[in-house]
Amino acid sequence: MKDKVILAYSGGLDTTAIIPWLKENYDYDVICVCADVGQGNELDGLEERAKLSGASKLYIEDLVDEFVDDYVIPTVQANAVYENKYLLGTSFARPVIAKRLVEIARKEQAVAICHGATGKGNDQVRFELTIKALAPDLKIIAPWRCNETWKMQSREDEIAYCKEHGIDLPFSADSSYSRDRNLWHISHEGLELENPANEPNYDHLLVLGVTPEKAPDEGEYVTLTFEKGVPTSVNGTAMKPSDIIRKLNELGGKHGIGIIDIVENRVVGMKSRGVYETPGGTILMEAHMQLEELILDRDTLDYKKLVAVKFADLVYEGKWFTPLREALQAFITSTQQNVTGEVKFKLYKGNIIKAGTTSPYSLYSESLASFTTGELYDHHDAEGFINLFGLSMKVRAMLDAEKNK
Repeated sequence: MKDKVILAYSGGLDTTAIIPWLKENYDYDVICVCADVGQGNELDGLEERAKLSGASKLYIEDLVDEFVDDYVIPTVQANAVYENKYLLGTSFARPVIAKRLVEIARKEQAVAICHGATGKGNDQVRFELTIKALAPDLKIIAPWRCNETWKMQSREDEIAYCKEHGIDLPFSADSSYSRDRNLWHISHEGLELENPANEPNYDHLLVLGVTPEKAPDEGEYVTLTFEKGVPTSVNGTAMKPSDIIRKLNELGGKHGIGIIDIVENRVVGMKSRGVYETPGGTILMEAHMQLEELILDRDTLDYKKLVAVKFADLVYEGKWFTPLREALQAFITSTQQNVTGEVKFKLYKGNIIKAGTTSPYSLYSESLASFTTGELYDHHDAEGFINLFGLSMKVRAMLDAEKNK
């Protein structure tokens, strides 16, 4: 009986070409695994394609709710954003996919896992760190790093290779953007984006929505509710988190929300430029932060900002299954116990405009915040506070004045 390899399979040209390559170079029984994390119609026709390409079996795994509940929501609760812009859409999808690859490898008693990530990208790091954390005994095969046996350098090469091995599928050699899509976002790289001096061709590029210029001239009000940092309803209709993201994607895309153009620092050391569409995620993240600013005390909110940066770095680098990420999430979870309430906002031409936030756990006191003197605050107390708060500054200034005499 042949040894088995689990292939992370998207159905695209790269992973289709990998099937005969694995059989030719390793003599493996190839079992394909496609993870459904909300990429939509990209899953159509995959089983027939995998079998025609020489795979012995295809798993199509519905991971949407696991992806959202166990990876997306904790990242939203952390307010984790990489380099101030990127909402980590591809980053936190990789560990849930790799985890399922490991689970199926165990089920099939496979000896190896193969992925189609390139040797220049972040995904190779994310897939492999997860596999090493969960199954250090499994062999990892990355064809794009196998210089002696993987000779294909272009789509034309891959199409020719497939045809040589009896696989004549309707792949096109036309150049297009390199995209990654899931329920949370879609990323775009390549073509004019490879030069940071070029403006993105948004008419050609956008998939989930429109530019703010093409959004409706009338704004639209949206109300979100949260319980302990987890979204529970949109406009009064209770939904599970994955359906909330679907609804917010629809609303955000319509109003030109969540389009970013970023030059980011990859894990492997180079800079790369991409455009990300995250309409629903941008709304959800902003609503959560609006609620937290009403509820969390100053020290917790400040410290949580530091945690958010580190959490984002860990997710981006593929270090989901690490003690530090788990410890940071434990802290984040503890901060969410009172993050319950309602956030209302208006979507208008790329903007998310506050329209009112309420919570039974609000720390905002109108009587304290107003200019009217109340029982809890005596204006005269501020004088002593300022004297002590600025004492070190005053002492330094006095010493400097003495030195300059």
